Amino acid sequence: MERGFAEQLKNTLAEGTLLTNEPMSRHTSFCIGGPADYFVSVAGADELKSVCCLCRSQGVPFFIVGNGSNLLVSDLGIRGVVIHLGRLFSEVKPDGTILTVQAGAPMSKVARTALDASLTGFEFAAGIPGSFGGAVVMNAGAYGGEMKDILLDAELLTPEGDILVLSAEELDLSYRHSIVSDKGYIVLSARIGLTPGDPLKIRERMDQLSQARRQKQPLEYPSAGSTFKRPEGYYAGKLIQDTGLMGYTVGGAKVSEKHAGFVINQGGADAEEVRFLICQVQKKVREKFGVTMEPEVRFVGFEEEVKQ
Repeated sequence: MERGFAEQLKNTLAEGTLLTNEPMSRHTSFCIGGPADYFVSVAGADELKSVCCLCRSQGVPFFIVGNGSNLLVSDLGIRGVVIHLGRLFSEVKPDGTILTVQAGAPMSKVARTALDASLTGFEFAAGIPGSFGGAVVMNAGAYGGEMKDILLDAELLTPEGDILVLSAEELDLSYRHSIVSDKGYIVLSARIGLTPGDPLKIRERMDQLSQARRQKQPLEYPSAGSTFKRPEGYYAGKLIQDTGLMGYTVGGAKVSEKHAGFVINQGGADAEEVRFLICQVQKKVREKFGVTMEPEVRFVGFEEEVKQ
């Protein structure tokens, strides 16, 4: 990529950072991924809009990343610009029972703010290891709760560079889906509506769910969380277990023996090993049960995409 583009990119950033040939293994919970040509951390909506406009005008591809908790990035990396919504884009503002949250805020930070404000309703999401924007995009959920239960509206950047506010209903939230990706929108911030509660009970519920996660999930290993979406009428982990795939290993990638719904990096796994293992799980479950396993993990930078 031309040096002139790099200079223009740098000049769009008042507070953000610009890295070149940045290993994506440093920015994904799998701890896997080759280099991004450019890795930019933006500080606010104006910087984000400027970087997106520059990339579009120059014909340079770009990709938005938050906590990287549901990504498997190719060993070849990502061409173009990776735009990181992280610490510089993570403000959480309480106002009565409403929290306004920027896209880069970790879910744990939102949970702490809700607790400090004695607001209940976000406990289910406290341990989700992603960013708030990603949770909106995916309608993230756990332990009987989903983002659609508390989301009021979201502020979005359109592909045309306009800012749009859509209500939760207009976002068409369903199981691990919203229209955000379909339309090519980028989440800037969103508002959630919570309920006044007893901080001791809120903390107790968060601790209960945290303990349940530690007991049932292989949190001691890098992973992207639940690898597969829940097939209608089934549980992904149970299907994988009943197919006899617990402990199934390809190189450094492994189906967890603690929870079969998790593919883990047990040490030194590369992206191709994880990709191949996931494809094998899909194949074997389909052969045994006739059920299609759709990945919840997003695959980025692969020439041969995993069917999603």
